[in-house]
Amino acid sequence: MKLSDFDYELPEQLIAHYPLAERSSSRLLCLDRSSGSVEHHRFHDIVKMITSRDLLVFNDTQVLPARLLGQRKDTGGAVEVLIERLLPGNEAIAHVRASNARQSGLRLVLSSAQGDHTLEAEILGRKGRFFRLRFFCEEPLVDALDKVGHMPLPTYIKRDDESLDQSRYQTVYARHPGAVAAPTAGLHFDDALLDALRAKSVEMAFVTLHVGSGTFQPVRVDDVQDHKMHSEWISVPAEVCARVNACHERGGRVIAVGTTSVRSLESAAMKGFEGNAGTELQPYEGETDIFIYPGYQFRVVDAMVTNFHLPRSTLMMLISAFAGREQVMAAYQQAIEQEYRFFSYGDAMFIR
Repeated sequence: MKLSDFDYELPEQLIAHYPLAERSSSRLLCLDRSSGSVEHHRFHDIVKMITSRDLLVFNDTQVLPARLLGQRKDTGGAVEVLIERLLPGNEAIAHVRASNARQSGLRLVLSSAQGDHTLEAEILGRKGRFFRLRFFCEEPLVDALDKVGHMPLPTYIKRDDESLDQSRYQTVYARHPGAVAAPTAGLHFDDALLDALRAKSVEMAFVTLHVGSGTFQPVRVDDVQDHKMHSEWISVPAEVCARVNACHERGGRVIAVGTTSVRSLESAAMKGFEGNAGTELQPYEGETDIFIYPGYQFRVVDAMVTNFHLPRSTLMMLISAFAGREQVMAAYQQAIEQEYRFFSYGDAMFIR
């Protein structure tokens, strides 16, 4: 498989730079992976497509205001920090853009957009393309970021973050801070839609995957199988495993909301089945660098809700593994012809 197999041409005007006024009013392209047939709906129509036998699995990570702007304390030179992962003791792993940032001991002064709050940090050292930082704040770093940080919108959204992004680049069920990018399929669910699903007795479960900036990193190898995936932290609790196993026993579908939920469930299955002949999903907490591309055999997920993804990305490879590359590329072409909105704030697919 070549990287070019997952490429497509997207008109610039189809990239969504703002969310719609209502989350569930986005469009929904439904792809039947057995036949390749495509239907066009609104997202709130998904309530009619899910039954009480099914299980919806969401990623409840919470996006951090992880982009920080400021200056070097010594020279006043401009600094930009993008936190990748929180560590104990108000430390973090981060990208740092600053002149001569390799210098350990360098102090950074990071300021809120209004200039009414500041946060000081020190570079402790470098590991690969990341820096280890210590932040000087009496409160937990998560709380300090709320005062100083910006929402880390993807670079293809050609604008600065605004106040609306604090809520809209976040799912309504987010509860575990740690992501630097939103699990975007979940952005389409609002409280009214979740209530409608509960009224149908649709069961729900929540895993956690703290989405890292690596989700936006381009694939730099021509042969897909040579690509090395970034690592992210996940938690698939025992309660979720019990619900997944019960769903399959009753003949229902495990419907993953987003590729991050897919990666969490399939990672737990892969870890749990190592050296184990059983077929039931087992709980798992820790790192995953699972890379799903065509040829992968899914163990848990039966259907998925997902957004439209960047060309030549690992996420295109994941959904191609699930629904077939040719069918996915044909569905994307229909979405382009029908002028769907693409990427984080765009429309959605339901692959069933």
